[in-house]
Amino acid sequence: MYYLVAIYFAVLFVTTSLAFFPIAVFLRFVVGLFDRRLIALNVFTCFWASVYTWLSPIWSVKITGRENITPDKTFVIVCNHQSMLDIPVIFRTFLNFKWVAKSSLFKIPVIGWNMWLNRSIKIERSSTKSQRRMLNKCAEHIRNGSSVMVFAEGTRSRNGELRKFKEGAFVIALQEKVDIAPMVIDGSHKALPEKGIIPKNSQKIYVNILPPVSYESFKDMNASQLSEHIHAIIAAELQRMRR
Repeated sequence: MYYLVAIYFAVLFVTTSLAFFPIAVFLRFVVGLFDRRLIALNVFTCFWASVYTWLSPIWSVKITGRENITPDKTFVIVCNHQSMLDIPVIFRTFLNFKWVAKSSLFKIPVIGWNMWLNRSIKIERSSTKSQRRMLNKCAEHIRNGSSVMVFAEGTRSRNGELRKFKEGAFVIALQEKVDIAPMVIDGSHKALPEKGIIPKNSQKIYVNILPPVSYESFKDMNASQLSEHIHAIIAAELQRMRR
């Protein structure tokens, strides 16, 4: 059955890409002339990505805490990472942010092209120069009024358990003096394998956006201390969600 579901999603992806990508190009290069933060394109991208879970015969998504992100403020949004499915699931929040993503994703047809249109931020984690460039791009987006979204573990968890956080997101928050919005996702590791696109299970996926952690509460920490602090918050919420 799951092979049939994979074929269904492949057909759905191809047909929606043919229909939606030209709209994304129009929103970027025409509407974008008057919309420097690319808000219209971001909303459309959220809609596009959400189609795959809205029309899924085996997955459902429950999102809570969206009211904790106010549209008139910028944040560093920090989330755990369980599977490739996290990306369309998080787009279901319809929040305005710029992704920080590994550079290889930008090479994927349509997906990578749309990331480029949205001015997502690429990083090669093995390159110090790329990391510095990423930090500068994040700072630029925050100063222009857009939040940034970071998978703090840097890569997907193999079993759904929380990995150690990288420090980049916390360097940004300290440097730009902005609040951190912790986001917790659970269930997606049971829906897709670590590698591959054949679904594993019918699954309900949960996303909870926690109240922001104010800059004033962590301004005296260094990036390592702040990383551990936010890790503890997300770990505790992950345990609570599973109970």
